[in-house]
Amino acid sequence: MVSDSSSLDISDEEFAEIRNALLFNRGFNLDAYKDRCVRRRIAIRVRATHCTSVKEYCDHLHTHKPEIAHLLKVLTIHVSQFFRNFSTFEKLRLEILPYLFDSARSRGTKELKIWSLGCASGEEPYTLALILAEQFAEVIKEIPVVIEATDIDSATLDLAKSGLYSPERMQEMPEQYLHKYFNLLDNQYKLSPEIAAMVTFKTGDMFNDLLYHNCDLLICRNVMIYFSREQQDRIFRNIARVLNPDGFMVLGKSETLLGESRALFQTVCPVERIYRLAAAAAKT
Repeated sequence: MVSDSSSLDISDEEFAEIRNALLFNRGFNLDAYKDRCVRRRIAIRVRATHCTSVKEYCDHLHTHKPEIAHLLKVLTIHVSQFFRNFSTFEKLRLEILPYLFDSARSRGTKELKIWSLGCASGEEPYTLALILAEQFAEVIKEIPVVIEATDIDSATLDLAKSGLYSPERMQEMPEQYLHKYFNLLDNQYKLSPEIAAMVTFKTGDMFNDLLYHNCDLLICRNVMIYFSREQQDRIFRNIARVLNPDGFMVLGKSETLLGESRALFQTVCPVERIYRLAAAAAKT
């Protein structure tokens, strides 16, 4: 059994075999992800399956089809919590969302569109739904808000749709939301149907250019760190293409704009990693 993932040597041939298995079975392309991160996560599954070598794991991958799903989940997993980085959601509540509603009124827009890209198990889009329901209840009657959440892993989205969360996912949750919108069931918190109905979950690959659609607020946090610079640029170009002129993009605290992507956006709040389109990139 392989005991140390840091010392696991995955040959180019073995890596290509694993890549092809994911591409053929799930349409998932490993090329977009940082090599070191991918190899470390493959090693996790090699250990978990008690394979004595990567070659044995490749054989296991072909003969035990459920392993494809297990590997994909490890490769795409993003740990999240409700109200993760609380100050970011406070910035959205106090400044960004009011601005978007005011802008919609002035333009005569009938609805706002929010998109959580790389939503994992749903805590992020549900947090936005909670804020809207609690703080903007009257406003969203006037200007409805559509919240869409996308992730590549359908199994993770199934968890999100269930609305069931363990206590560790609630650590940053304000008490007022916890008591009002959740019920405790067998040591798990069940989200109220009212909030669950505000979010639409869809499976999608963020490297599919056709996935992108117009939105007013796009949140893509703690996802870019897994991708190569080239792939990050591709995603940012797509975001710039569909973000409405008055819209905003929110990244994770450890993420930033680099290279050519910096020309597409201007910084609104560097601390909370909030951006909007640069004047040259904004659609007329």
